[in-house]
Amino acid sequence: MKKKQSDSFDLEEYLKKGVEKTVLSIAKASVFHPSQAAFAAGFALAAKKAGNKRKALAAEGKHVPPFLICSITSACNLHCAGCYARNLSVCSDAAAKDDLDAAGWDRVFTEAEELGVSFILLAGGEPMLRRDVIEKTAEHKGILFAVFTNGTAVKDDDVAFFAAHRNVIPVISLEGDREFTDARRGAGVYDAVDALAGRLRARGIAFAASVTVTTKNLREVTSQEFAASLGERGYRGAIFVEYVPTDDPASPLAPGDAERALLDERIRELRAQNESMIFISFPGDEKSSGGCLAAGRGFFHINPRGGAEPCPFSPYSDVSVKDHSLAEVLESKLFVSLRDGGYLAEEHRGGCVLFAKRGEVQALLDNKEED
Repeated sequence: MKKKQSDSFDLEEYLKKGVEKTVLSIAKASVFHPSQAAFAAGFALAAKKAGNKRKALAAEGKHVPPFLICSITSACNLHCAGCYARNLSVCSDAAAKDDLDAAGWDRVFTEAEELGVSFILLAGGEPMLRRDVIEKTAEHKGILFAVFTNGTAVKDDDVAFFAAHRNVIPVISLEGDREFTDARRGAGVYDAVDALAGRLRARGIAFAASVTVTTKNLREVTSQEFAASLGERGYRGAIFVEYVPTDDPASPLAPGDAERALLDERIRELRAQNESMIFISFPGDEKSSGGCLAAGRGFFHINPRGGAEPCPFSPYSDVSVKDHSLAEVLESKLFVSLRDGGYLAEEHRGGCVLFAKRGEVQALLDNKEED
């Protein structure tokens, strides 16, 4: 039976509190780093102004999500076991010739800031392979950029960039301890990432971990011992991303109902025991928002070529930022159909409702293209 959502739920308030908690955590940990504390105060004001922009647009009937996910390159220097993007040929060893250029991404960031977007998550491929795009983030102080990196391509000048531009925060991928991380990402990756964490901590740079949760590592990565280890090494928190399989052999790694229930319970415990750190579950935390946040409801995804997609795990697009503004993208036929058609609120198995319903999304896209 589908759970009835509360009519009084305010999605914007839910996401706004997430932004405020992130900034508060940075501020609390910034006693010995004045530049970081100054950024936290400035961003809190910028986030408030951005929220007012979104409210003003909402009054005109135009919904703008506070989050945006940008995969800024199709290139990656690792071959992680079971990688969603590589298995579906979304990324490869080298960037594709039709990847959006730095000027294109800069325009996206400018339009996002003008619309009131507060958070942009930069992914790939490996986003640190596009330093030309990363440098554009420095010009958009009203946005907090979270760079989801495998950590192996971060050089000394990149660390200096993070130190100089506090609105750009590294989010480093881990699978747990050395055994789990190297087993999936390659020998020596854990030590390389651990060394990077040390360099970031030494410069007083805020950074967090991104942890792919599978049936194999769930208990370790959600333990208090692991959380304490992250805190000791300077991490400000962790984003737990449920593993989404790309083929049947990988399906046993995907958390089921029992594992997701355990994940929810463990995260509540971690939040209670580690108040100075942030712990977010994706898509688990979407439950309290009344369903999936994709397709512009809470965020949407732009792929390396500029195609606007509902979500990284739902790679379907009927519009590109190369030819349309972000405001136009938000009203794409596919996005509107997904938001208004009830697809995002449906119960589902696995980590992503749209991935589970990819056949329906493809059929919906095909129908739109025939219109």
